Amino acid sequence: MTIFDAILLGIVQALGEFLPISSSAHLVLLPFFRGQAYQGLAFDVMLHAATLLAVLLYFVYDWWILLRNGLTQPKTKEGKMLWYLAAATVPAGLAGLLLNDWAESTFRNPLLIAACLALFAFFLWEADKQSSAQNGDPDIYTVPFMTVFLIGCAQALAIMPGVSRSGVTITAALFLGMSRPAAARISFLLSTPIIAGAALLEVTKLSLADFNAPLIWGFVSAFIGGLLVIGGLMRFIKTHSFNVFVYYRWVLAAVIVIFYFWKLS
Repeated sequence: MTIFDAILLGIVQALGEFLPISSSAHLVLLPFFRGQAYQGLAFDVMLHAATLLAVLLYFVYDWWILLRNGLTQPKTKEGKMLWYLAAATVPAGLAGLLLNDWAESTFRNPLLIAACLALFAFFLWEADKQSSAQNGDPDIYTVPFMTVFLIGCAQALAIMPGVSRSGVTITAALFLGMSRPAAARISFLLSTPIIAGAALLEVTKLSLADFNAPLIWGFVSAFIGGLLVIGGLMRFIKTHSFNVFVYYRWVLAAVIVIFYFWKLS
C-alpha cells in the first residue's frame, strides 16, 4: 500500500464513519473499484481508532461529565446516561464477537453491501420525514433507558457493511422521536465504546512491523478528517435534512450493482 492509498482510505474512513453512508462499505468498495486487494481488517481498525480519537476529542466535555458523574454521582441524569450507554453497547458488542468471521468474509459481498445501502437509506428517509416537524434540541441526558437501549440494538446491525453505524443509530433515534441534532449527538456518543472495543481487540493482534508509514499516514488523515466531518455534520443538520445522504446511498448502490455485473461480463 502506498502512502497516497493510505491517506485516501483515511479520508474515506472519516467521511464514512460519521456521515450515514457506511465507512466499512467504502473501505471495502474503494479497493474493489480500483482493482486492488482489500487492505485488511487490521488496517481498517486502526482507521477506526483514529476516528475514535476524533470523536473523543470533539465530545471531550460530554465524556468528562458522563464519566465524572457516572462514577461519583450515578443517580444524576448524566450519571445514569453513562450506564445507559454502557448497557446499550452490549448488543453491538455481542454481534461483533459472534459474527466477526462473517464480517470479514460473507458480509463483504458487493451485492449484499449494495442491498444494505439501499434498504437502510429508505429507512433513514422515512425516519427523517417524521423528524422534519420536530423543533429544538432536547437534553439527551434526559432520554429514557429503553430509548437508548433500542438505539444500541439497532447499532448491532452495523456489523454488515453498507448499513452504517451512524446511519442506523440516527435512523432509530429519529423513529423514536428525537430531533436531528440530538439523534446525531447520541449516535456519536453511543459509537464511542463499540469502536474502542473493536480497536483494542484488533490492536492486540498487530506487531511492530505493522506500524509502517502508510498506516501512520492513514491514521493521521482519518483523525483530522474525522474532526472536520463531525463539526460539519453537526452544523449541517441544524438546517438540512438527511436526504442528500439517502440519495447518495441509492446512487452508490446502483453503481455497485452495475460495476459488479460489468466485471463479470
